[in-house]
Amino acid sequence: MPRYLLAESASGTLLGAAPCYAKTHSRGEYVFDQGWADAFERAGGAYYPKLQVSAPFTPVTGPRLLARPGPGAAGIRDVLAEALAKLTDANDLSSAHVTFCTKPEWDLLGERGYLQRTDQQFHFENKGYGGFEDFLGELSSRKRKTIRRERKEALEPGIDIVCLTGPDLTEAVWDAFFAFYMDTGSRKWGSPYLTRAFFSRIGQTMADRVVLIMARRGGRYIAGAINFVGGDTLYGRNWGAIEHHPFLHFEVCYYQAIDYAIAKGLRWVEAGAQGEHKLARGYLPHTTYSAHYISDPGLRRAIADYLKRERAYVEAASEELAAAAPFRKDLDEQE
Repeated sequence: MPRYLLAESASGTLLGAAPCYAKTHSRGEYVFDQGWADAFERAGGAYYPKLQVSAPFTPVTGPRLLARPGPGAAGIRDVLAEALAKLTDANDLSSAHVTFCTKPEWDLLGERGYLQRTDQQFHFENKGYGGFEDFLGELSSRKRKTIRRERKEALEPGIDIVCLTGPDLTEAVWDAFFAFYMDTGSRKWGSPYLTRAFFSRIGQTMADRVVLIMARRGGRYIAGAINFVGGDTLYGRNWGAIEHHPFLHFEVCYYQAIDYAIAKGLRWVEAGAQGEHKLARGYLPHTTYSAHYISDPGLRRAIADYLKRERAYVEAASEELAAAAPFRKDLDEQE
């Protein structure tokens, strides 16, 4: 339920805003707080409704405290941070969650008493590669061989891959992809939240920003992954399949995304939340940030203690994973 927070001048000029939503569940957020909700409700509290500050249904980092550019922007963001907490308390909400915010916003919210949380995603960086083989040339010999073998075996059952965008995104294509989405979503999440009408809508309004990577066998679509193009980034999102073949998921979601980013001169591929298996495919760990205002003092203390330990774990895990990256060690020495 939209509950947008606006900051206006005395004359009614819009100075800032925060995209807030009142929610009665925690689905579609990718920053998982269901354990907090369960604990609070077992203790007799009511965790829902809560206030969510985010871009719905997508784990993309970006500004959440939006301010009119100018010398007063920092002050407006500070006002929004304070107002979010007051809004939460005044409406008997358990909490406010600012997810996938920028690092400066995370720092500001921490100074305002919000609890700070970190996590990690895996991103591919295009270092000006001329093609996929240039990228492979920076990997260790064993990793190069593994990826070449995976790509070969993924297509061996007579599968070919097509990238669809713009006018290629017909309703028949969306019908096929929606079947993939529903199959995977029903098995993994229980209740997929994107409707068939959603896909038609983005096909009508932003088709040039959508890249649908589809796998065909015998002329029939059998799997696919949806991607969105940002300024310098390809954002990989939902994947699904109605036939399951070894390594096809890696080919459609990761290797084809790298191919596309290199061909289009995009600097980054963000392949969504979680997934340490992405590391071996050239996607390196990057820290993500969220901040949480918790109204109840007891719940706040418990979560603060948990997050202190979780942040230390995320930092240590990121360092360990970065050290295990598939890139050749001699490249690090040259740098």
